[in-house]
Amino acid sequence: MEIGKFTTLLQYIHRLYSVQSKRVKIGKHVHIGLWTALWAPNELVVEDDVYIGNLCTIQVDGRIGRYTMIANNVGIVGKLDHDFRQIGTPIRYSKWVGNRNDLDKNDLRVDIGEDVWIGYGATILSGVVIGRGAIIAAGSVVTKDVAPYSIVSGLPAKPTGERFTPQEITQHEKNIYK
Repeated sequence: MEIGKFTTLLQYIHRLYSVQSKRVKIGKHVHIGLWTALWAPNELVVEDDVYIGNLCTIQVDGRIGRYTMIANNVGIVGKLDHDFRQIGTPIRYSKWVGNRNDLDKNDLRVDIGEDVWIGYGATILSGVVIGRGAIIAAGSVVTKDVAPYSIVSGLPAKPTGERFTPQEITQHEKNIYK
């Protein structure tokens, strides 16, 4: 067997293992690292030219915008997964809250804009929007929306800087989003 065909077969098998639901839509030129799992209860769209590192867990509805880079060991997960208030039921067997009709479905989604960098070991909880061009520092826990082109860090993540000046944003976007 030729090396090119062997590599393609391994990539195919890896993608079958990584993408654990037909509800996950993958764009062109998407890299999915080893031992990464993608799953969505309804729909997750990974746009073109996205890099997802090794050992990531992405288990939410939402969108990952094009040109986004996600480092190794990142978790993008639901903050409202199990109904821990079920008396007499261990959390392990409690109902999944995504089936409840009284929830705002936006609390179950994550929307990551284009050209975002999420650092090693960061955790993004559902219900947030990460604006275009933002940077999430390694180890941060994102519980609230992140403004475009801002840099956030910490637990919980808070703004610590800006990626570009307004003039630089205009030039950057002119070059990238022609």
